[in-house]
Amino acid sequence: MDSANEATVVEHEQRLTEWRVHRGPYLGDISALCFLHIPNYSLPFLLAGLGSEILVYNLELGKFMRSFSIFEGVRVHGITSSSLQETTASATDVIAVFGETRVKLFSFSFDNVSLSPHLTLIHLLPKLGHWVLDICFIKGCLPHSNLDSHFLAIGCSDNSVHIWDISNSNMVLKVQSPVRCLLYSMRLWGHNLEVLRIASGTIFNEIVVWKVAPQHDKSSSTQEDHEHQIISSSNCSLLKDKLYEAVHVCKLIGHEGSIFRIAWSDCGSKLVSVSDDRSARLWAIPIERGDLLHHDPIALVLFGHNARVWDCCISDYFIVTVSEDCTCRIWGVDGEQLQVIKEHIGRGIWRCLYDPNSSLLITAGFDSAIKVHKPHAFLTRGLTAAQGSPGRTEMFSICIPNVLEHIGFMDSKSEYVRCLRFSCQDSLYVATNHGYLYHAKLCDAGGAQWNQLVQVSNGAPIICMDLLSKGSFELDSGAEDWIAIGDGKGNMTVIGVTNNDCTPTVRLSFTWPAEMERQLLGTYWCKSLGCRHVFTADPRGRLKLWRLPDPSQSNLQSSTRSNGVSHVAEFISSYGMRIMCLDACLEEEVLACGDLRGNMVLFPLLKSLVLGTSVTQEMKIPPVNHFKGVHGISSVSSVFVTKLDYNQIEISSTGADGCICYLEYDREMQNLQFTGMKQVKELSLIEYVSVDNNSRDILSSSYAVGFASVDFIVWNLVNENKVVKIPCGGWRRPHSYYLGDVPEMKNCFAFVKDEMIHIHRHWIHDRDGKIYPQSLHMQFHGREIHSLCFISEDILLGDNYKGALFSKSSWIATGCEDGTVRLTWYSPGTENWSMSKLLGEHVGGSAVRSICCVSKLHTISSDTSDVPDGRSKLNAAAEDKDNPILLISVGAKRVLTSWLLKNRRLDNKNNFLTDHQYNSKEVDDQVLSSLSSSMTFQWLSTDMPAKYSITHKYPENNVEKVVDVAENVSNTKIDAGPGSLFSERGMMDLVRDKHEDDWRYLAVTAFLVKCAGSRISVCFVVVSCSDATLMLRALILPFRLWFDVALLVPLLAPVLSLQHIIFPICRPYKENIKVGNVYIVISGSTDGSVTFWDLTDSVEAFMQRVSDCDVEKFFDCQKRPRTGRGSQGGRWWRSLSSGMSKKRQDSGPLKAKEETKSINYGTQGTSSVPNDSEDGKMVCSQAMHTAPPELETKTDNLSVEICEIQPLHLLQNIHQSGVNCLHVSEIKGGQNTDSCHVYSIISGGDDQALHHLIVESSPKSINLHNGILTPDIPHLVSEPKYGEDINFQNRSKNYEIRFLNYEKFPSAHSSSVKGVWTDGSWVFSTGLDQRVRCWHLHQSKLIERAQLIVSVPEPETISARACGRNHYQIAVAGRGMQIVDFSGS
Repeated sequence: MDSANEATVVEHEQRLTEWRVHRGPYLGDISALCFLHIPNYSLPFLLAGLGSEILVYNLELGKFMRSFSIFEGVRVHGITSSSLQETTASATDVIAVFGETRVKLFSFSFDNVSLSPHLTLIHLLPKLGHWVLDICFIKGCLPHSNLDSHFLAIGCSDNSVHIWDISNSNMVLKVQSPVRCLLYSMRLWGHNLEVLRIASGTIFNEIVVWKVAPQHDKSSSTQEDHEHQIISSSNCSLLKDKLYEAVHVCKLIGHEGSIFRIAWSDCGSKLVSVSDDRSARLWAIPIERGDLLHHDPIALVLFGHNARVWDCCISDYFIVTVSEDCTCRIWGVDGEQLQVIKEHIGRGIWRCLYDPNSSLLITAGFDSAIKVHKPHAFLTRGLTAAQGSPGRTEMFSICIPNVLEHIGFMDSKSEYVRCLRFSCQDSLYVATNHGYLYHAKLCDAGGAQWNQLVQVSNGAPIICMDLLSKGSFELDSGAEDWIAIGDGKGNMTVIGVTNNDCTPTVRLSFTWPAEMERQLLGTYWCKSLGCRHVFTADPRGRLKLWRLPDPSQSNLQSSTRSNGVSHVAEFISSYGMRIMCLDACLEEEVLACGDLRGNMVLFPLLKSLVLGTSVTQEMKIPPVNHFKGVHGISSVSSVFVTKLDYNQIEISSTGADGCICYLEYDREMQNLQFTGMKQVKELSLIEYVSVDNNSRDILSSSYAVGFASVDFIVWNLVNENKVVKIPCGGWRRPHSYYLGDVPEMKNCFAFVKDEMIHIHRHWIHDRDGKIYPQSLHMQFHGREIHSLCFISEDILLGDNYKGALFSKSSWIATGCEDGTVRLTWYSPGTENWSMSKLLGEHVGGSAVRSICCVSKLHTISSDTSDVPDGRSKLNAAAEDKDNPILLISVGAKRVLTSWLLKNRRLDNKNNFLTDHQYNSKEVDDQVLSSLSSSMTFQWLSTDMPAKYSITHKYPENNVEKVVDVAENVSNTKIDAGPGSLFSERGMMDLVRDKHEDDWRYLAVTAFLVKCAGSRISVCFVVVSCSDATLMLRALILPFRLWFDVALLVPLLAPVLSLQHIIFPICRPYKENIKVGNVYIVISGSTDGSVTFWDLTDSVEAFMQRVSDCDVEKFFDCQKRPRTGRGSQGGRWWRSLSSGMSKKRQDSGPLKAKEETKSINYGTQGTSSVPNDSEDGKMVCSQAMHTAPPELETKTDNLSVEICEIQPLHLLQNIHQSGVNCLHVSEIKGGQNTDSCHVYSIISGGDDQALHHLIVESSPKSINLHNGILTPDIPHLVSEPKYGEDINFQNRSKNYEIRFLNYEKFPSAHSSSVKGVWTDGSWVFSTGLDQRVRCWHLHQSKLIERAQLIVSVPEPETISARACGRNHYQIAVAGRGMQIVDFSGS
């Protein structure tokens, strides 16, 4: 019997070795940092521990070099380096790496020819009995030898130190601390055994400092500590005839929480510790024997972090701490906080490291980013040295000339600055309230040379000013700068300034009356129109266009010349709000304007109007389109218009809500729609976005300029770095800024405070200079990932680009705990993770629980006639070319967000690549760069419940309800008739929640349906909520309308996982005739049950009625996503509710009946239970801040009913606890035909079990004379038994589903199963045991083929994609994400 078992084990091991599972790159938190100094390099190399790998970076070049795999399934916890062969000329260092109880020694070498690092294993130390907390290299003498040798000191969590002889590869000494307890942290210091010191952070919130000393050295301790020095013989060891023991030095008491990290100073006299109590403490430690204290030291407390402090380091001049609050704080040795750096996101910054030789500070955190900082010079070299350093930031103050003559306090007649404008880094224009326009030439050593250019008529105060610099327009006007100023009398003045011999001179000047007194509030140049046209704005939303004389044909310098200025047109906004910014596309004849209340208005700008030589009559031009509330109710600060295609433009805007918004305008259709938004959390107001002109994508190389509270900030949108931060008092003060080609190196800012103009100028002319902070590693999610999915390459690439280049590259969409959704590009190679795009964030940062990609489009015939299968396939192929590709994400606060794929294909005949060209690395990089820049998902729509939501209760008597369809949202009125939910019976079914609930969406699945010949497609979304409800919703595209279609009941427990099956139904014996599709949803609940739901009737009825009505005429679908900020919709929604009751009372029943256009329909079958005597209304909700009052009435009262869908089949107690994950896939080949489909269903749960179910869908057995022969099976049945066929069918549809096989694996994982995936051939599963298991479906049986330990702690989800036959990429996510490559032998 034993031999048989052994044979079985051997056979099992052989099966596992037939398949190769390779652990791919991990993307998650950085757990270790170490500097490595290489000869001939001014800056050190950086080693970073990421999962079980080490990443090597060249800090001099600022680039990634190579990664090395260190452990198998064990994370790297620490790295230490030492040059052990100092006499040799080779650049070889020894690196010690530890993780958990394992320690490895490597030899690091760098090849200067190939510029490639190499890591060679020297020793693999035996597995220790306790976790390793720290290691360091020391020197000493071996027994019977007078030569020094190299040792490795290893500190363990049992408060002991092991000494490993590197030369002889053996453990020569173990010393146990006198205080025997478990530790949270430990740090070693010393270069030899005689001075080795250990600081141990105990579980009692104390730090015990002890050292290793010869046993005969009793004088090193006081008599008070003598009892602690009595060490047993097991704690001593012989090293060169000396017996060593542990000697207690002192105990550091003061922390009130767990001690996470300890750092020694270089001299060993100081110690810094950080703790769970949000503080860091600096301790003075005695070194010499005479310094030993009779009492424990008292610490200097550094308090300022808002959360737990994770790591610290200390230098001679300052202390660095990093915390869970995502800040890095630099402190002086006296305890004063000197600098705060915040460049990370998420759970916090884990590690920090400082190199005193290069003055570089490294921070790394949970978000996987590695940032390189260079602290201020005065922190490292002192203030005197910092002032003499080149390229420093200049800070000086200047004042206008007349202020110097004024003595005393300011009064109403005093002159002060009203406007500032930089033209370059050393040229500043200043306008004052006395009507003066000055030019200030900024000197290199500070100060300025002033020149008075002009004074407006009557000395009226200058209200507004705009600058058009040379180079921003194409016309050669002879002037370098054009300045337009408007004064309080309503007059406009435009001057052209030239610089002759570095002295500004007014070349041309025009003055004319533009508005009435106090009505001229804004003047704007438009770069696309040049210096011949200027705009003026008044408070009532009117914009005037003025044409100036041709400067090349005029030699007059009269400041009063106005006869040549002509009024071209007047643009009148439909909102009546002041225009704040504008931009135009003359080629597409469009003028885009943003106003004071966040609205966007488009006007036609005809070429004949702009290029005409004269205008006989002023034209008043109304808007051609508008969008209300692009930036909520916050002001629009800048607008950019870019041509996309023929008759299509993209409009990007920034505003006082801290967002960058994108709109697209179709000139032919006159359709303006909101296409996307990026919220910059660090900025409360964005004034401008600086874009690289060589980049098409606004976010590929751009900087956001704006304010956060009282600080001026320049933010790098690519690296998510804060480039500039200047305290200035806020945006309301007169200010100006100027950015160079590299804002990190070239930036200027000026602001007014206390009659002075304060200048901050940072201008480095050396382009080879390094920019700090640098981002070495890609930033990722800063918190746990709950869901992910692969984006199929067929979606992204055209047929021309399918080849070996993309066989292993993929995009992965992920949803995170912090509410962010990212799109990450994975391409095997030097840098596996090369790009991660932040698509957006759920409202208020609510956690994303589930995400799915919807790409396949299912077509429903628009008529009842039968369509031959061949023709339908042609139609489907033609329509699929332009079908939308969506991402659906759901999460906390019942937020449901959809994202639309933009620029999804690279099919371009001009860029066609043949297969043999894929060998060219230059072509590969070009194609990959083009793909990454063009591929993105943009926000499409967000739906979430109103503040006062309605909770649906199941009717007590199973009252039949009518399926709801679309209604005219703009004209919906409340009907209190018998069909209304405000009847007595309706009130019994609803409970109004007076407070915001905490319900959250748990799972989602979605599919696209389209009527043949229609441009309207519907995305049906099935979403489960934590309140044990399951809802079928519909999103009508391209109009972004959300509808509640059906409620799936009864549901006894919340649903944790959802999947769907869609298969076509063909008539028996006529397989070329397609009748329709069957839509089945499978759900897994917390009570361990798996339920089948048939949505076919509801889907078809909804599509039929939507296709019958003209949806475009019913709805105004303009909307933008909510961001959770108070200025973006919160106050607007409340203001709308005030007028609700009056409008409801004024609307009579007859009027409501005439204006309301609703679509009603009924269904047949068992999946929905209709009531023909009542008419229902479909719930339509729009997440828009500019919703009409009628829409607010509907969403607030929800006076509608929806149908209920009964379960088609219920499998009870499949799992003993919750069904955490579920996946379904069709089994290709075998029994599959056009009318018969076989599916594999995999489920995993908290009971550590996997369940495999094979089902078959097929038409009912029909006899033309005798009717249906298959008997009816009861709806609810018990768990299917192996070998027993259990059938269930829908009475109204010609199909049935049979169970073919059922398997249960009780202990598939040693912990909860969190994710499963299958394609009908292979099954991949993961669980909290941190393993990925690979199962092969062979002859309807699951056989485990391989398993692997991954580096992702606490995995929560898994997905995979097929790269070839028996070759898969598996993505596992949780606290980070990792790729696992699986292939057959």
